[in-house]
Amino acid sequence: MQGHEGERAQPSSASALAASIVVDDAVMAAAQDEVSEEALGGFLDSGAEQMSLRTGFKVGGVGIALVLLIFTILEEFDRVAMQVLGPDIQETLGVSDTVLLGLQSFGGVVLVLATLPFAWLADRRSRVRVMSGASSLWVAFVGLTGAAVNPFLMGVARAGSGFGASARIPIGPSLVADQYPLGIRTRIFAIEALGRPLGQVLGPLFAGAIVVAAGDDAGDWRVVFFALMIPSALSVLWSLTLKEPVRGQQEQEAVLGTALTSIDEPPVRLSAAFQRLKKVRTFYFLVVGIGVLGFALVAVPGAFNLLLEDAYGYSAFKRGWLGAVTWSGALIGIPIAGRVGDRLFRRNPPSSLKMMGGFILLYGLFVTVGLRFHDPVVMIALVTIGYSFQGMAFTQVGPAISSIIPYQMRSQAFAMVGVYIFLMGGFFGGLLAGALSDAHGERTALTSIVPPAALLGGLLIIYGSRYMKRDIALTVAELKEQQEERVRLASDPGNVPVLQVRNVDVSYGNLQVLFDVGFDVRKGEVLALLGTNGAGKSTILRAISGLVMPDRGVIRMNGRTITLVDPQFRTSMGLVQIPGGEAVFPTMTVAENLAIWSRQIADVDKRRQKLREVDETFAVLRERADQKAGSLSGGQQQMLALAKAVMLEPELLCIDELSLGLAPVVVQDILQVVERLKAQGTTMVIVEQSVNVALSIADRAVFMERGQVKFEGPAKDLLERGDLLRAVFLSGAGA
Repeated sequence: MQGHEGERAQPSSASALAASIVVDDAVMAAAQDEVSEEALGGFLDSGAEQMSLRTGFKVGGVGIALVLLIFTILEEFDRVAMQVLGPDIQETLGVSDTVLLGLQSFGGVVLVLATLPFAWLADRRSRVRVMSGASSLWVAFVGLTGAAVNPFLMGVARAGSGFGASARIPIGPSLVADQYPLGIRTRIFAIEALGRPLGQVLGPLFAGAIVVAAGDDAGDWRVVFFALMIPSALSVLWSLTLKEPVRGQQEQEAVLGTALTSIDEPPVRLSAAFQRLKKVRTFYFLVVGIGVLGFALVAVPGAFNLLLEDAYGYSAFKRGWLGAVTWSGALIGIPIAGRVGDRLFRRNPPSSLKMMGGFILLYGLFVTVGLRFHDPVVMIALVTIGYSFQGMAFTQVGPAISSIIPYQMRSQAFAMVGVYIFLMGGFFGGLLAGALSDAHGERTALTSIVPPAALLGGLLIIYGSRYMKRDIALTVAELKEQQEERVRLASDPGNVPVLQVRNVDVSYGNLQVLFDVGFDVRKGEVLALLGTNGAGKSTILRAISGLVMPDRGVIRMNGRTITLVDPQFRTSMGLVQIPGGEAVFPTMTVAENLAIWSRQIADVDKRRQKLREVDETFAVLRERADQKAGSLSGGQQQMLALAKAVMLEPELLCIDELSLGLAPVVVQDILQVVERLKAQGTTMVIVEQSVNVALSIADRAVFMERGQVKFEGPAKDLLERGDLLRAVFLSGAGA
């Protein structure tokens, strides 16, 4: 924390930190048990009859589900074709095994890296159109794959195909979540998940049939990619006819009974969304568990193919057919898992994640046992069962994330799943598998990686399920608060607070420092934040300014949600903060400080006018224009900070530690500036240690203690609360 509050942010020792984590987990587990059915809103419906797919499709239509399924199948066709036709491609381009394997995997690397930009774009544009555009690029690069005449062009083609396919990772699941009712959502995710095994099973058939029809010549591999362009282009054209679903409409209708009218909201910042996502406990354990599992998920296919080649002498074409066989079991398991998972989720959401963790443990068991058999028939049979459990497990990822993550951050959440699988688990898993394979062989390498990855990954997901009810309840509470705010806006549109803080929790690591903080600040009002040292005053100011990310809660400015937007965007909306003791550039002169700060004013004439006004208003700064800011007294530095803020004509000015450490005569000069801003109608939130100073300028006061709001009301009423004022003075903060 900032200033005097920093002491609370750091545990005194490693044992204290461990103790705080144990206590926090115990509290969270107890909170999970206390979550009521009402708090879970429409997510829990244990007594209702399961909605039929036909009924669900009447509501959401079949278009989005089928387009996503077809896209997944066709993308798998592309990958399978590269594997099955690898020897022919190698012969045509004249490349080594290393180069061929690099070309085959290059698209996957680009695919993962591109998910984050597409997640960012999906929050700012129509997701359907973004996906259609990206898929069009994918079709073009599939064609370039067939036309490539050298390794460089092939590398470009594979990178481009990975880039085009990456949009579906963050966008597809968010479209499903917004298009289909909660009653069939898990089964729709299962339908989409069928695309991978269908592509793996049908891909070799497709590639083989095209090559045979073309004459079975070594150079006829190109025809496969050209032929793949036809159904792919038709699918893109179909996707252009789809309508963009309203974001969050299914949760709103299930929880609130109606979809909320959309309002203009600022764009979500990726880094802020990721900070917030890490604080959703279920999501944290889910993606870390999937990331650990990624050591096996990415390493197994490549090493397994090498095993089939080295130990059994199977050709590339035969390995492709066996790969199709190993995925055939998933075609049976995935629909079953979707239906069972749907029932479990509606009855008790954590049980669906426990089922997922159990399936991952079974995946690890069957693959590990299968690899120890040298009989290829037994080995393939057991690996096939293992792959079916893997496919069944991942049917629960989409429903879980859709329920625990607010709809504004879903694209980023699904993007992170891919990042964790491939960059955390896949990259290091591939390196580890390669090293072990070179030293001890593929069979030993796989049986060394799969068991710990599946065991730890599955157990992490099972452990994270204990937080699921609480995380869903927080999402429901946020939706209900959003509805209440819309009702307030509709009933009194001319009386919107400049600042709204609702249900804000903030933690530093595992130590929570703010608890359910909330208050409003009206236009032209001066609000004083008072409290003992370490009460959380500076932290809530930093949360308002975007310098710290809340664990939960909402912050609005003029009715627009700014919880997850850039500090720079908040500044453009008129929010300016003066941080305590950190508001000047000490190595620059006073004039340079003002000149650099003034560059935020785009209009040059207005910039010059504001500099002149500062020069006229702050005589002490005019006299010290060429003096280094760091050599000024504390009061003069505070004057400089105020001058910089005034230049930007803030609609909301937040001042941290207004008078801390300043002489009374200096405080009086600063208060005159604050009074002048108040007279001009500037809305202010001021963190102040001195009760006397705060109450002399504030219209209202908020008193905080131990991260909670203990009093909110007119400043004069605080004088009647001797218990609160006594706490301030006893802490040494109220002189």
